[in-house]
Amino acid sequence: MVREFTMPDVGEGLTEAEILTWYVRPGDPVTDGQTVCEVETAKATVELPIPYTGVVRELLAAERTTVEVGSVIITVAEAAEEAAPPGGFGQEGAPPQRQPVLVGYGVSEAPARRRARTAAVSAPRPGNTPGGARPLAKPPVRKLAKDLGVDLRVVIPSGPGGTITRDDVHAALPPASAPEPAGQDPTAPSPVPPAAPAGRSGPDTAARETRLPVTGVRKATARAMVASAFTAPHATEFVTVDVTRTMKLLDRLKRDEEMAGVRVGPLLLVAKALLVAIARNPHINAAWDEAAQEIVLKHYVNLGIAAATPRGLLVPNIKDAQAKTLPELARALEELVRTAREGATAPAALRGGTVTITNIGVFGVDTGTPILNPGESAILAVGAIRKRPWVHRGTVRPRQVTTLALSFDHRLVDGELGSKVLADTAAILEDPNRLITWS
Repeated sequence: MVREFTMPDVGEGLTEAEILTWYVRPGDPVTDGQTVCEVETAKATVELPIPYTGVVRELLAAERTTVEVGSVIITVAEAAEEAAPPGGFGQEGAPPQRQPVLVGYGVSEAPARRRARTAAVSAPRPGNTPGGARPLAKPPVRKLAKDLGVDLRVVIPSGPGGTITRDDVHAALPPASAPEPAGQDPTAPSPVPPAAPAGRSGPDTAARETRLPVTGVRKATARAMVASAFTAPHATEFVTVDVTRTMKLLDRLKRDEEMAGVRVGPLLLVAKALLVAIARNPHINAAWDEAAQEIVLKHYVNLGIAAATPRGLLVPNIKDAQAKTLPELARALEELVRTAREGATAPAALRGGTVTITNIGVFGVDTGTPILNPGESAILAVGAIRKRPWVHRGTVRPRQVTTLALSFDHRLVDGELGSKVLADTAAILEDPNRLITWS
């Protein structure tokens, strides 16, 4: 019997996914639970296990192609119907019936086994991984290789345990595609001929431009931002605040035994200040239900943190952030950012956000007008903290100052409510003693 394996909905509601890498080829034996490919959805990179035992008949989707959920991507001839390949398939009797628990997945009476990942150690040539095994590389490196058009199977690894690094990917580029050598005079005449006149494309156009397919997270982000910008009427307010006392508190917290082992930075106290401001003005923590024409008040805060990753912008959120102590919030923030940068954010962490913080200050930016995440009511942008001349107790002194920008959905948050939330957040950062008196 030939079994068809369809692209499952790995993110609860996603409609498509991109095939990144196949780990098997036609004729390869597979076992129930073995990972056969890696796919990228709008939310995460996921490895798909096959729910059948047998021999691969056909791969119906090429690498780097986008496939709709429900489409057949691979067929497998079950062992009882195929000539026994090396390894002992083809025993008498049909395999025991499985009880599927999710589309494209199921349970197995035997423990699932995954193909061993063997690092490539041979000279660079196609298929330098033994038996077609998957090259070892972290998700950001895989993304880099994909963008540069480098096949990881021909890259010589230099990292620990045979892991492919970013330098290995760059080293595998053809000479013509290699980056410009460091120290080259940027004013020197370019060897590339001048561009063709406007409205006309010359033969050198391909050499002067690079086209990158918009897929996965970047594609989903673009759709979401357009939908948000043209659905929710945005309003943005700004406030500049002296955060010198907050910075001094951070120095003390870094020496506190309760905060040992966790990263303590300005984002932690900004998050805590916003959570207190929301508790004082709970109607900002809401969502607009267009179908029912209702405002849905949320009695919990799933605090989103915008994170720039090699795969694009991700906004995972901390569930029930309002209930966490400061040390718990610090650990949750650290774990959230680390996981996002490693490309290991679970789809569940990207769902259900209510309010978001975007820390544009880490890029040296003072302020901006952030766009709401779809379904959320507000987003707070935090600018760079800099020493500026500031009037303090009647005297101009150098103080640590930052600018906060709050964008909100004006359908459900009016100017008064938005102003109160922003003013309360700023007041706490100006005098963090309010964390105690207002909590």
